[in-house]
Amino acid sequence: MPKRRPPTPRPPAGGAKTRKKGNARERLLEAARAVIRRKGYSATTVDDLCAEAGVTKGAFFHHFPSKQALGVAAAEHWSETTGAMFASAPYHDPADPLDRVMAYIDFRIGLLDGPPEEFTCLVGTMLQETFDSSPEIRAACDASISGHAATLEADLEAALARSKVKGVTAKSLALHTQAVLQGAFILAKARGGPEIARESAAHLRRYFELLFETPKATTRRPTR
Repeated sequence: MPKRRPPTPRPPAGGAKTRKKGNARERLLEAARAVIRRKGYSATTVDDLCAEAGVTKGAFFHHFPSKQALGVAAAEHWSETTGAMFASAPYHDPADPLDRVMAYIDFRIGLLDGPPEEFTCLVGTMLQETFDSSPEIRAACDASISGHAATLEADLEAALARSKVKGVTAKSLALHTQAVLQGAFILAKARGGPEIARESAAHLRRYFELLFETPKATTRRPTR
């Protein structure tokens, strides 16, 4: 019998199942992950977060002086928890750097399942709403997205060098992967499901296949 592929690990979704775990601060951060991805940052109130976390308003303001402070902390918490998930993901296993890059894209495609609030990006959601109104949240979200992109740079650098691809930097290509994924999340929200996001990520994979394709030797016709 063929071996069953282990399920793709996913970041915690938050919600009722995590509501009673951890201390009040951790529960509020998990509540932010769940509620903001479901409702958006602007529509999420302190009361919503307290109800989701099962804590009082006094507990909220004991840990966070404002909703903005919670937003910054939530972005940092997202980076820590998803960073740990990505660091232990199986796409690091292949020996070849390009194979690792392609496995990363496949891994991201595997995460695109279920309702949008379960697979879309918390920091991308907050960034879209607060890029002008909250420089602090914007900076925290940028650090999260750019920091994750940076983890791809070493493999991309090695793949670019081996394939002798010119005019592209590993940093810009790493950020491009995140631009495509963040755009895919927006389309998934617009359509109410993951299918369009999977298509966008599949196009990203095809682009990489074309970018890193080894030039084929041309066959010359014999002269007469």
